[in-house]
Amino acid sequence: MIQFYAPDIRESLELPESDSRHAVKVLRMREGDELQVIDGRGTAYICRLADAHPKHAAVEIISSAPMPLPWSQQLAVAVAPTKHNDRMEWLVEKMTEVGVNTIIPLLCDRSERREIKTERLEKIAIAAMKQSLKATLPTVMEMTPLKEVVRMMPEAQRMMAYCDPSIPRVDFARAYRPGRDTLILIGPEGDFSPSEIEMTLGAGFSPVTLGDNRLRTETAALYALSACHILDAANQG
Repeated sequence: MIQFYAPDIRESLELPESDSRHAVKVLRMREGDELQVIDGRGTAYICRLADAHPKHAAVEIISSAPMPLPWSQQLAVAVAPTKHNDRMEWLVEKMTEVGVNTIIPLLCDRSERREIKTERLEKIAIAAMKQSLKATLPTVMEMTPLKEVVRMMPEAQRMMAYCDPSIPRVDFARAYRPGRDTLILIGPEGDFSPSEIEMTLGAGFSPVTLGDNRLRTETAALYALSACHILDAANQG
């Protein structure tokens, strides 16, 4: 099923230009054809194409229904953006597909990239949301310093994954408690600095390891997020 994204569909009754072009020019949809539109806030709409305009396709709403995410808790991943944009873009795409509520580009002492194009990452998240048949768009935050992130989600289980073996860590699977709101910190390729680790653990984060293999930043973030869903599923079984 192909999904179209229109965040203000109920008010505008119109598809954005990119989705209008895809429906009319690529898929050759015509007036009277039915299509599914999502608003990015958890609702799916069955619509009928009223005007097959290639830039401003108009629709009539036939019905709507909630389309909740398959997990109930809030899952947030704060990750230091990679040096190469394409790797960060790949990560946003895959985390959206796997399932995440909030993506926080993390600014650290050893960050390889200190600026990002949030608008570009949001577009990638929208495409991944549609492709993976979800109706809720994850929040992609602006670049946020670590000292601000450590104050977020104080009631959640909060974990910091780092490589320094001199500071004791617990295996992620042992530390994670299924079904709880979760915030995971993933540092840059050069790891968190010792002072950052000290500050974050002092703020109540649990020190965790993702195994014996040395992982790239984007691999570690996707690994940790996937582990949350796998451990949640195992707990329900």
